[in-house]
Amino acid sequence: MFQIEEELKKLPQKPGVYIMKDKEDNIIYVGKAVSLRNRVRQYFRKNNKTERIKKMVSLIDHFEYIVVDNEAEALILECNLIKKNRPKFNVLLKDDKTYPYIKIDIKSDYPNVMITRRLINDGSKYFGPYANPGAAKEMISFIKERYQIRQCRNFKSNTRPCLNYHIHRCLAPCMGYVSKEEYRKQIDEIIDLLEGKIEKITKEIEKQMIEESKNLNFEKAAYLRDKKIAIERVSEKQKVSNISENNIDVIGIAKSELQVCIEIFFVRGSKMIGREHFFYQDLNDMEDKEILSGFIKQYYLDNPNIPSKIMIKEEIEDKEAIEQWLSTVKGTKVECKTPQKGQKLRFVEMAENNAKVTLENREKDKSEILLELKEVLNLDKMPRKIETFDISNISGEYMVAGMCVLQDGVVNRKMARRFKIKTVLTQDDPKCMEEVVTRRLKHSIENPKGGFGKLPDVIFADGGITQIRAIQEAIKKYNIDIPVFGMVKDNKHRTRALMNDKREELEISENLMKVITNFQDAVHDTAINYHRKLREKAIRKSELDEIKGIGEVKKRQLLTQFGSVEKIKNASIDDLKKIKGLNDEIIKRLKEL
Repeated sequence: MFQIEEELKKLPQKPGVYIMKDKEDNIIYVGKAVSLRNRVRQYFRKNNKTERIKKMVSLIDHFEYIVVDNEAEALILECNLIKKNRPKFNVLLKDDKTYPYIKIDIKSDYPNVMITRRLINDGSKYFGPYANPGAAKEMISFIKERYQIRQCRNFKSNTRPCLNYHIHRCLAPCMGYVSKEEYRKQIDEIIDLLEGKIEKITKEIEKQMIEESKNLNFEKAAYLRDKKIAIERVSEKQKVSNISENNIDVIGIAKSELQVCIEIFFVRGSKMIGREHFFYQDLNDMEDKEILSGFIKQYYLDNPNIPSKIMIKEEIEDKEAIEQWLSTVKGTKVECKTPQKGQKLRFVEMAENNAKVTLENREKDKSEILLELKEVLNLDKMPRKIETFDISNISGEYMVAGMCVLQDGVVNRKMARRFKIKTVLTQDDPKCMEEVVTRRLKHSIENPKGGFGKLPDVIFADGGITQIRAIQEAIKKYNIDIPVFGMVKDNKHRTRALMNDKREELEISENLMKVITNFQDAVHDTAINYHRKLREKAIRKSELDEIKGIGEVKKRQLLTQFGSVEKIKNASIDDLKKIKGLNDEIIKRLKEL
């Protein structure tokens, strides 16, 4: 048996990674340490731990650790284990959207330039992300208009050039009309453009213009002039600051009672080319520097677009290890900076302010929904957690139920649950509803820290008064008070209104109606998909499954050989004996089908 106090004594004074596990052997936290002994012991000593850490420690049943040579190795291992296992108490990267990047497959002999939303360590160069997808498309259009690069996704030799060659949009490398070196010059210039090295490009173009003018190639010189002007214009659209660094990420953080928002600005060549924001729940009692450290490690783990500098408002504890790790990955020096004055500080403050605005806007939308629900339903407190249930069956066959959760005004799909009906043997949706809600309430009452979490503030029934009363019957069994309302649909199966237990329909705004409709659709999908899965599984079952001695392998052999159960029944004993592994006893059982 694992004795925590005894195991603490065995911890080495070496760097490494520790892995906290609960009773079910689930990994709930992964951390790194310069000294495993000192760091892990801190969790089990009486000191000023945050509520989050107290909760985590209360769930620890045992722990493991891995010794490494230095802190940088520990950091890499920590990041990989967090990414693989996604422990409950670690800072996990959860982006609410995917932003576009511009990708150049520089390993190709004749690279293409394209938009992608996937970052892969494939040796390509990535630029972005672009918060406005239109800006990325505009840049791609500009590149394809001003540079004669290939536009086909799959490069291959052809017997004749495509239309782009004839309209001077491509140099036709597929025909061998341009050398790799000449083509690469264009790609290098495009890379400079995307990295913001505008001055370098324009100087080179000016030099070419003068050369062409001297040679009396005025048409070519005019083309270069127009190209220079176009590059300067497209560059100006992105300019937001005179900050001097060419390749930096600026990270800001904002907190509220409900969540944390992290905003990251991407500055390349004195221009902001995009931004991202991330939201985290239940991190409010963590220090900002701890959240920022976890974010940086997770965000840059598989990101090929690592900047030269990362700017944050305060220094993080594992700064040196993170810098060493990122520098190794990037191949050049990477620094984590905390500016104290000047333009750099103002840029960090700009990221912080934007994080606050983003967070306020998100919470404003949520709070408006919650406030309206509280008022419409005449509740004493905010309905932060609402659950709904739906029954699905066909003529009483494969009876199941789905449950979905509306957390702070947003459907939390991770909290969705599925139930097989156990006690109702005939088609009776209200009785099924009563059974399911009874089982669900029992989970939280007997195990408040279990997978269902705390009891809901409100329950919505997918239906009218009959379903409302069925749920109320379940609630009465536990002598608790949870308000119940129905989500009523019209003849076209669209959400029409909310209903109370007095059959009164409650008037709600169009915005709230959309939320309720989405909620009702989510629980309906959960139930019907589970029903369909069980039905399809049952259809796949065969009479052969009931015969002792016939497993999946023999079943496949028989069905492959004879085509159907009916043909197996009619097969001769001699034909059945040809199937490897069938003895006389099994053949006898087959003939008795």
